[in-house]
Amino acid sequence: MPLARSAVTVLDCPRPLALAEFYAAVLGGTPATDPAEPDWVDLEVPGGSALAFQEAPGYVPPPWPSVGGAQQFHLDLLVEDLDVAEKGILALGATVLDNDDKSRSWRVYADPAGHPFCLCAC
Repeated sequence: MPLARSAVTVLDCPRPLALAEFYAAVLGGTPATDPAEPDWVDLEVPGGSALAFQEAPGYVPPPWPSVGGAQQFHLDLLVEDLDVAEKGILALGATVLDNDDKSRSWRVYADPAGHPFCLCAC
């Protein structure tokens, strides 16, 4: 029997609402804010895992590639067409980290706050 179950994946960032809006445009859903917690934004992703975004003063994006090779964390997002999805995420403010090998079934990007994520063909 498990001791716990996953509730939400939380991403630290400098501007929680802006990053929640980016992921809402990519994954669907509507960012939810609470005036009592201005440094926190929730995003219920239709058919997926919930995300939340927390303001982190002094936030520094993870380096890519990491000097020591440790990735620490990234999101894998399933897409039907890598080229179409790539065009869409770049228009939303993502940046390319690694998509040189077009024969692979995945490509690596950074969201507007610098978190790495992969688009993966399904």
